[in-house]
Amino acid sequence: MRIIAGTYRSRILKSLKGLALRPTSDYLRETLFNVLGPSIEGSRFLDLYAGTGAVGIEALSRGAEESVFVENHAPAAKLIRENLASLKINTGAEVISSDAAAALQKLAKWPQQPFGFVFLDPPYALEHEYETSLSMLGNSKLISLDSIVIAEHRKTLDLAESFGALKRYRVLKRGDAALSFFCLESEAA
Repeated sequence: MRIIAGTYRSRILKSLKGLALRPTSDYLRETLFNVLGPSIEGSRFLDLYAGTGAVGIEALSRGAEESVFVENHAPAAKLIRENLASLKINTGAEVISSDAAAALQKLAKWPQQPFGFVFLDPPYALEHEYETSLSMLGNSKLISLDSIVIAEHRKTLDLAESFGALKRYRVLKRGDAALSFFCLESEAA
């Protein structure tokens, strides 16, 4: 697994052995960031269910001001910290070792600007996590009218069209995976 573009281009990231993680493929990450384009630069990026941290690190590599990584699996949270350290990323990165719901509640209390981008990729076996996290985001101040929320999921999983104020406006299918893009309702029209 490698960083696709930007400051850390071609740098290798570590992953956990076995089936503990299902990292977003290089191909799907490249597709995602090609869609998001230069709007990543200077943004705040939230990587929920971060796994190896590859998506949030890719955002930093492409100029995001900050990436917050949320990961409940302790060995994976440790791995994210190791990947950040191997790239000498000392600022603009925060790792929260917590489940997504608790982390979203904690983040809602931080006195900072909304996230420009939220990426979530829960374990495919935990389909209920999509509804929980997307509903919390759709009813929170963690995102603004300019924010984009992206959910990676199995292409055979049909997510709801809306979660609170979040409305889906695009789906990209690549291989066995899909990316669903959401924004706040007034922007989706």
